[in-house]
Amino acid sequence: MKAPRTRDRERTARRILDAALVEFSDHGYGGARIDAVAERSGASKPMIYSYFGDKDALYGAALRDAYVQIRAGESELEFEALAPRAAVGELVSFTLSHYRRNPWFIRMLNTENATFELEGGIVAQINSVDEARAIGAECLVMVVGGLAPGSKDIDGARELIAEGLAKTLEHARQANVPIAIEPLHPMYAADRACVNTTAQALDLCDALGEGIGVALDVYHVWWDPDLANQIRRAGRERLLAFHICDWLVPTTDLLLDRGMPGDGVIDIAGIHAMFEAEGYDALVEIEIFSENDWWQRDPDVVLRTMVERGRTLGSPGAAS
Repeated sequence: MKAPRTRDRERTARRILDAALVEFSDHGYGGARIDAVAERSGASKPMIYSYFGDKDALYGAALRDAYVQIRAGESELEFEALAPRAAVGELVSFTLSHYRRNPWFIRMLNTENATFELEGGIVAQINSVDEARAIGAECLVMVVGGLAPGSKDIDGARELIAEGLAKTLEHARQANVPIAIEPLHPMYAADRACVNTTAQALDLCDALGEGIGVALDVYHVWWDPDLANQIRRAGRERLLAFHICDWLVPTTDLLLDRGMPGDGVIDIAGIHAMFEAEGYDALVEIEIFSENDWWQRDPDVVLRTMVERGRTLGSPGAAS
């Protein structure tokens, strides 16, 4: 008699998690409502609290589930018999298919990126440092978060971010994991990151000392008239990561309509040359959030195009 009850409990938990993933990805942590999760899942609020605890605990469970789903799929891929290029193609194919089947996934991760200043955020960032060390990551890129729900105090948010980075950096230094602040375009200041220029990020680096630098994504910094000066200011030691894509005109979605390098208005080769002038010779990440275009194409075509466009930068390390 216990087995059916166990299965019923598992099915109920699954419905709640599925509903929570949609709710948190659509509305963010601050805007998500347990009432909406209850309505979508068909479970009562008391039942949700009984299964998962409070809103924070439900959010944590949903985030873990998002990672479990994609990692479970990756674990089923068989790379051993494949040549390296074929293995990368297989991974790209799986990843794009996962994004198409689960449109909430990217938005859920962006919601997590925007929770740095929330209570418990420091613990989460310290855990991220440990995870980065465990996989041998060259650095841990941080999107630092925007305003707290209901707040209009952007200066206060930036002060909280500086405090949080200082606490995280203490642990990161012990773990020998460099922290890379990624400034985001000002359109994201409210909800994802209120560090919006390379100069702001480097000011934080100057204040915090060793072990911290910047990760620059051309999508977020290409418009900055002071970019060249700030890249020189950073120098090789603090240029920790370089991400490329392109800004399309017109842009139909500010998150999920990025272009393949060469299809938009960003002088990617020029910015890359600024990096190389400082001695940057690490990998360049081609990061294409393109829900209705590139994510819908044949993964082999996507991978081939990424390699071809990356080569136009003129550096052996330009394709990733």
